[in-house]
Amino acid sequence: MSILNFLFKKSDLECPRCLGKGFVDRDDIRRLKKQLKWVPAPCAYCNGSGKTTKEMLSKVPVDITYLTIDLPESEIEKIKNGDKETLEKGKQKELFLDHLIKYVQDQYANNMDAETIADLYLRTESENALFSIERENLIQYIQEIIELKKSEFK
Repeated sequence: MSILNFLFKKSDLECPRCLGKGFVDRDDIRRLKKQLKWVPAPCAYCNGSGKTTKEMLSKVPVDITYLTIDLPESEIEKIKNGDKETLEKGKQKELFLDHLIKYVQDQYANNMDAETIADLYLRTESENALFSIERENLIQYIQEIIELKKSEFK
């Protein structure tokens, strides 16, 4: 390899998140155990290129929940640079999602439907939550949690 190829070659490593496709699909989401936390979208880990670097692999876990394509570029860069405050914010968001998923599963086990669970959550839990969510989006998310739960029993 010439010195110019070496200097200008960004990466030849296949992205382990999207497996080189540049897009995270439902199979990737299941493989990385991020159901209910990610949706199919361009891969934020490799920025849709399908390639990554050794440095990225050493700094950022492939399955970091917070690194998604819908974040502002400045936030993505902070994650990729290992900014402790940003990584902590990401951990808090994952804990929030874990808590919300568990809450919904518990309420669903008590035979509550998505709208009732959403209303109860908004009355009792949302004021303590670190992240806010609008009722309609919450109902849709709750329905996804319920559908995933139902599919586990099929």
